[in-house]
Amino acid sequence: MANHAYASVWCKGFSEAAMLGLFEQFLKTVPFSEELPGFTSLVIRAVEPSQVPVVERDLRARPLDAAALVGMAREHLHADSAYEAQAHWDLWVYDSGLARWQRRPQRLEITCFGEEYDDGVYAEAGHFQVDAGFEHLFTGHAGLLGFYGQAVAPPQHPTEAEFLSAMASPENLREYHERTRENIRKLLDWMRQVQSALPIERYSLWSEGEENFEARVDEILALR
Repeated sequence: MANHAYASVWCKGFSEAAMLGLFEQFLKTVPFSEELPGFTSLVIRAVEPSQVPVVERDLRARPLDAAALVGMAREHLHADSAYEAQAHWDLWVYDSGLARWQRRPQRLEITCFGEEYDDGVYAEAGHFQVDAGFEHLFTGHAGLLGFYGQAVAPPQHPTEAEFLSAMASPENLREYHERTRENIRKLLDWMRQVQSALPIERYSLWSEGEENFEARVDEILALR
């Protein structure tokens, strides 16, 4: 399975009484997809991830805004619960069939962790955790967007080989850099909005495949 990129956010003054209000403020900052605005699902879990969800709402037919979603969640306010909201935002994605870049809706998942949920997992995961989507949308494939601009490993699949062949063109590689930088800027701009909207103690960007995701995206932004 493809690796994902994440943001973990810790807030000052977080408590059972305050957490859903803070969650609403966080959700109001989400940069929705133009094509698919609104929150499309809500899942509430109690105690730990292995438990059957307390609430599962499929909202795709009538997506909700932040206030309506949190209003639904308030009926299940507990410090030992986690609240998962799904939405979409627009990122640049390479369409190998068309051999060009397109801005497309990509799934987002934002979770609010009560401080007693899953033995206090918030301490490591954050009071809020964002699954921002596929890691390669921010870091590129196979090291192509590093300082050396070349693949660090042979392709493992014909589709990957075809993509690497296309990126051998300097013009295509320049566009790859720029589209990836635009995705990175969108993520960083969002985090700045979160910092303005909430009493943030700290936040961290990380991913499943990169040892230091923040350093990686800073490197790509710096390259010209």
